[in-house]
Parts: sequence; C-alpha cells; structure tokens
Amino acid sequence: MHPLQYELTLPADYDMGVVRARVARVAPLLEDWDGLGLKAYLIRERGVHGSPVNQYAPFYLWNTVEGMNRFLWGGPFQGLVDDFGRPAVRQWTGLAHAEGTGVRAAFAVRRSRPVPEGVALTAVMEEAVAETERLAAEDGAVLAAAAVDPHRWELVHFSLWEHLREHEAPKADGDVFQVLHLSAPGRGRLPRGRQW
Repeated sequence: MHPLQYELTLPADYDMGVVRARVARVAPLLEDWDGLGLKAYLIRERGVHGSPVNQYAPFYLWNTVEGMNRFLWGGPFQGLVDDFGRPAVRQWTGLAHAEGTGVRAAFAVRRSRPVPEGVALTAVMEEAVAETERLAAEDGAVLAAAAVDPHRWELVHFSLWEHLREHEAPKADGDVFQVLHLSAPGRGRLPRGRQW
C-alpha cells in the first residue's frame, strides 16, 4: 500500500463550486485505473467543521508503484498541474489498512503527528496498527489506514466515515474533509492489516 496526498490551498473567497465541478468532470478518469486502490476526492471549506482554509486535498491508497507513477508522470495529474500549478506531493510508507462496516464515505479525517524521539520504533508502529484497527471498528467507519514518513518521522492516520452531523465531533482526531467522490477500482486488493 502506497499512500499519497497533495493539497491545493485556495483563496478564502474561492468558489469551491469550481472544485466540485472539476471533480465531477475528472472522477471518471480513475474509475478503472490499474494499480489504484482508492482515491478520495477531498475538500475543506473555510468555516466548515473548523477548517481555517479552502482546500482541495485528494488522498490516494495505491496498490502498485507502477499505477501511481503512470498517474503522476503521464496521466490525469498533468491536468491538475496545468490548471493549478505543480503541488508538493506527499508519499508515505504504508503501515496498516483496515476496512470498517460503513458503506458510503462522506467525510475523511487525517491526523499527522511526529514519531517521538527516544522510543522503540517497533512499539510506535505497532501502536499505529492498533489505532488503525480501533478506528475501523468504530460505528460509521468506512476504512482506516496508517502510514509513516521516515524522512520527516511523521505518522499519518487517515480514515473515511459515513456521516458527520453539523457541530458533531468526528470519532477520530485531525483535519476533517468532505468526500466529494470515491474512486476505488482496487480497494478490494489493498492489503489489510499490518504491512510488514
């Protein structure tokens, strides 16, 4: 599993309807993309669920590096670069993936935190796996994943949820995103559980 995300932070007065229309137009391009586990088309809107910014921030779980590279180096990513400029693309090493019982993803939560100094790395990574399983077992969870960036020593927990009522706190800590669309051609082939 190869997690990837990029973020486009947009002006405070940006019409997020433009992003919604773009997603509706481009989402079919990845519905059968070989090597893609899933792509969650995510946005944050300033003032909604505590977001300080307008942002388009798709999150991917890739099954293969080849599929990811085809997307980045010769696929639909170029259209995004042409329209918005080239964003920094974050990639992590996958640690764990667990499926929940939820059906339709409406919200996502991403939490990043540093890997503490002076601790056994095995213990930290096992804790991340356990947190992934805990999140996936929550009512309304669609899936959960954990990954690590060993360059910055940062852990990332990502989860998809069926619903989040207005003024309701999510069952996971972190930045809350709206899911505009979920393309998941290889979701069933994503490896589950611990990734080592």
